Amino acid sequence: MLARSIINDFMPDQLRDLVSSKIRDLSRHFSSQLTFVIEEFQGFTVNQVFEAAHVYLGTKVNASVSRIRVGKGEKDKTLTTSIDRNEEILDVFGNFQVKWRLVCVSVELASDHGLSRGDLNSTLRSEVRSYELTFHRKHKDEVLNSYLPYILERSQELKHQAKAITLHTVNYGRWNSETLNLDHPMSFETLALDTELKRCVIEDLDSFINRKDFYRRIGKAWKRGYLLYGPPGTGKSSLIAAMARYLSYDIYDLDLTDVECNSDLRTLLLNMTNRSILVVEDIDCSIELQNREALEGESTTTKATLQESNENNGNKVTLSGLLNFIDGLWSSCGDERIIVFTTNHKDKLDPALLRPGRMDMHIHMSYCRHSAFKQLAFNYLEIEEHKLFHTIEKLLEVVDVTPAEVAGELMKSNDAESALQELIKFINGKMTHNMTTTDKCGEQALTT
Repeated sequence: MLARSIINDFMPDQLRDLVSSKIRDLSRHFSSQLTFVIEEFQGFTVNQVFEAAHVYLGTKVNASVSRIRVGKGEKDKTLTTSIDRNEEILDVFGNFQVKWRLVCVSVELASDHGLSRGDLNSTLRSEVRSYELTFHRKHKDEVLNSYLPYILERSQELKHQAKAITLHTVNYGRWNSETLNLDHPMSFETLALDTELKRCVIEDLDSFINRKDFYRRIGKAWKRGYLLYGPPGTGKSSLIAAMARYLSYDIYDLDLTDVECNSDLRTLLLNMTNRSILVVEDIDCSIELQNREALEGESTTTKATLQESNENNGNKVTLSGLLNFIDGLWSSCGDERIIVFTTNHKDKLDPALLRPGRMDMHIHMSYCRHSAFKQLAFNYLEIEEHKLFHTIEKLLEVVDVTPAEVAGELMKSNDAESALQELIKFINGKMTHNMTTTDKCGEQALTT
């Protein structure tokens, strides 16, 4: 303590750091404590353990730390925190305690220690950073085999939660390098969907992300397929946005008309990241994927004509290529992926596309009914009950109105009474129109 006091009072900063370091080295020789040094770089590459510790310790900052660094990256959803240089922080794992210290050494002083420019990294950094992890020697194996692997895994979860959701599209047969942050506000809390169906979807997603070991054990790729089908305006795109936000998964929007051949499909799959959602919207009309069962009764000439039509349109993506894309050997080159198909006409799809393993869960996006209407009324009018609810719900039982149509009417006024009255007029008008159309069709049939 006397030596440290003299050093702090009379020695220059750089020499003081050097002598203090030597004193610490001497004291450690007689100590029961063991210290791991985790440098920021290994040669020219980032040390993943350092990066993981940096993320993990940012969540452990407490009142005992006097200096905290705060920042936010372009793709971060929230502010991030980390300890500043030479700060210490304690952490408890299992039945033992560890101490972390962020050590920062200037480039000049590091050079005096004999470190090469490669050790300092060639990115013109002004300092060399490392973490010192100190603990009792008897816990060495636990730290190596349990604690550090836990930090690596936990840091991945934290980074995944903090990053913004990005939207990727195809450009000239490849994923566009310029991604967009998906700021879609839709969530399961605000999604206008049948309550029971919403619960089933959430439970299925939770089951999927928690079954990594199960998929490994049974020898299946860790992926899940969903088919969203139903008339336009029933919320298929909104459900996809809610799924992405719930899981914090990036979205890869695949338009099959932008893909020239099956090999390009494979390349797109390989260039997707893990923990992502691949979306193929309107699969029944984006390219001609004929239902093979529907063509069984057709002549050879008809089949040849359809094939020639595809080729003339520049479409070389085939049904077999798409099946291999979503469920072949290449589909296992990645983990924790979700594939979502949407269609307005499920009956037009080939049964081979619909089977489990390709489209595991079929979700019927139907017209607006009781629970979906109440959610929309709360979203747009901020009300949970109203005297007109009963009338509207009775009408919705007999008239097919999409959630998009209901939302359009509710947006017309901020006054709940006026908005609901307009919605009733709209539904009655649609019912009258449907009845008139039905009568005309009946009269035409009788005339025929």
